[in-house]
Amino acid sequence: MKTLPYYQIDAFTDRLFGGNPAAVMPLQSWLPDACMQQLSKENNLSETAFFVRHNDRYHIRWFTPGTEVQLCGHATLAASYVIRHELGDSTHQQVFDSLSGELKVRFHGELIELNFPMNHRSPIRLPDTITKQLPFTPLAAFTSHDDLLILAPDEATVAELSIDFTKLPHGTIKRGVIITAASERESVDFVSRWFGGPEVDIQEDPVTGSAHTLLTPFWAEKLDKPLLRAEQISARRGKLECELQGDRVYIRGGAVKYLEGTIQIP
Repeated sequence: MKTLPYYQIDAFTDRLFGGNPAAVMPLQSWLPDACMQQLSKENNLSETAFFVRHNDRYHIRWFTPGTEVQLCGHATLAASYVIRHELGDSTHQQVFDSLSGELKVRFHGELIELNFPMNHRSPIRLPDTITKQLPFTPLAAFTSHDDLLILAPDEATVAELSIDFTKLPHGTIKRGVIITAASERESVDFVSRWFGGPEVDIQEDPVTGSAHTLLTPFWAEKLDKPLLRAEQISARRGKLECELQGDRVYIRGGAVKYLEGTIQIP
């Protein structure tokens, strides 16, 4: 049997049992893709991050229980936490190679800052398969290379949603659906929730860092401000500080370790 290290980190939170739990598995060399997919399904979290160190950089990959994805925010933040606090890499900046290109992570006190590429959007008319699932009339809708973005009337509408897009036919949604609204609270600029489609096999992701590569430019334009305070109002809730700089989105949040252990595979 082969023994592998395993960590579970709550990301985009400063307290245990908040934010979004991610599995993190540092590797000496890559496992077969099928094995990493099986491990992710067994971990039964929205994302498992696997990474291998190459000199002073890290190659990172992310798997949901259903598939490998091109970008994941909370599991990258969780991996950075493990690299710094558990594996002893105290450098100011970590550099990751990924399916979304080069990603940089920096540390600002207790906050971890993700430097991600901005996600572009285009307005669309939602298909009936989506609108039939919504208990409200969308104010606007957009598509991107992975998620749909839907503007809801208010924060209360977003908070009360109970949706399961995973039962839709395969191919209906590329990855997931973001539903967002302006916040009525002075401490928060906008709120959101993220619901997965059938391909990723996640009904709802508690806090979705990658979704904010689409949300940040949308709300920066709408509110005419580059620095935004965001909250993903799932049951676990998570807080993010988001900043648009050119074609890059800086996403900042905290992390807390929940679990450390080992996994054995044949």
